Amino acid sequence: MSSPRTDASARRPPRRRLPTWIRTRPPGGGAYARLKRELRERGLATVCEEARCPNVHECWADGTATVMVLGEICTRGCRFCAVQTRKRPPAPDPEEPEQVARMISGLGLRYVVLTMVDRDDLPDGGADHVGRCVEALRRAVPELLVEALVSDFRGQRAAVERVVRSGPAVFAHNIETVERLTPRVRDPRCGYRQSLEVLRFAKERAPSGQAMRTKSSIMLGLGERPDELEQAFADLRAAGVDVLTLGQYLRPTPKHLAVEEFVPPERFDALAERARAHGFEYVAAGPLVRSSYRAAELYLERRLRSRAGS
Repeated sequence: MSSPRTDASARRPPRRRLPTWIRTRPPGGGAYARLKRELRERGLATVCEEARCPNVHECWADGTATVMVLGEICTRGCRFCAVQTRKRPPAPDPEEPEQVARMISGLGLRYVVLTMVDRDDLPDGGADHVGRCVEALRRAVPELLVEALVSDFRGQRAAVERVVRSGPAVFAHNIETVERLTPRVRDPRCGYRQSLEVLRFAKERAPSGQAMRTKSSIMLGLGERPDELEQAFADLRAAGVDVLTLGQYLRPTPKHLAVEEFVPPERFDALAERARAHGFEYVAAGPLVRSSYRAAELYLERRLRSRAGS
């Protein structure tokens, strides 16, 4: 007679093996270790680790990181995300903008992504804090290009405008998935149309003469249909979005949404072509592409610096 432990193991569904095209090597290397040490010493969190990004070894080895502000605890519970959640996280550190600026200025970066957790506990969703971080970075390193990858701020226009007026080179906000799947994938306080409106309004409020780009991202493998992706591409372009990234959803823990499909590289290539046909300035697509993706950042840096004549 088999033991209860054996019976339980037999009932447990088998783990899905990752296809060869999305397996990555463990993080390592001297540059990776150096950046990890420096981030730890300065007490800065990165979404690279918090969201378990599969590209962390590549970006950190290059000396690139996406810095997360407003703490490490989110007020929302999206079913795809591994970041910790709590209704009332600790209050933001008022010294963080200057601390982030000092840390970044010592790393010699030319382009940095500044992202955030959702902070529904704050009246403005943390917009002023993010704006002050962008402003501090621009003061500390005037030649630095800053991408602000932000929440929807519950659709508050004043909050969106506060971030835009701080002068990021790129305003990014992710719709994450197609409209039909949004209620299942994202927290109930999120909304597909709300996200589109945030992107549209950000583009509209960019100061004249400021070559600010807008950017968004979609995860694949959650059960989306081709026609739904086509609609999402059209909706994003109608909102004025310039840059799109498409990547494979990877389940961070057994408590999160299961992967419905591992999308092969050739289909990513085909979807990238379909997206470009809608008029995006740049599309990065592939199984390991994430919203903060080095290829997209390099493209944006080249275009933004070319426009500025630097």
